[in-house]
Amino acid sequence: MTVRILLIVGILALVAGPVWPQGDPPLIYAVVTKVPKDLGKVSARVFAAGQVTDGVLLVPDHIVHNPVWRALEICHSVRAEGWKTPDGYKLETARVIDSSMLPFELQGVAGDCLIRKALDVAPMAD
Repeated sequence: MTVRILLIVGILALVAGPVWPQGDPPLIYAVVTKVPKDLGKVSARVFAAGQVTDGVLLVPDHIVHNPVWRALEICHSVRAEGWKTPDGYKLETARVIDSSMLPFELQGVAGDCLIRKALDVAPMAD
């Protein structure tokens, strides 16, 4: 009887096959480098897989319609999950964060961006 049960379980295991969990999308950090005209495609300096590169954030509609994302400006920092594609980084989730929460590799980029932004705005204060 136990041999039959083990045989049935073994056959079912072979037929069903192993179920591999779908991997979570990798974590991406980015600093917006250009004024976004199209909030679905945002130019940014991206930290992913241990290296910093220039890239495009491809944002789905459920993120674009978020009021926080609609207020996105140059120098904003983003923490997102998504995959690299030939066109850019296809995001699944995104959060606008403080620059101090960026990885060390991007903190200098964010700091330089904020200084340039301040110098551009300062002459208008007079």
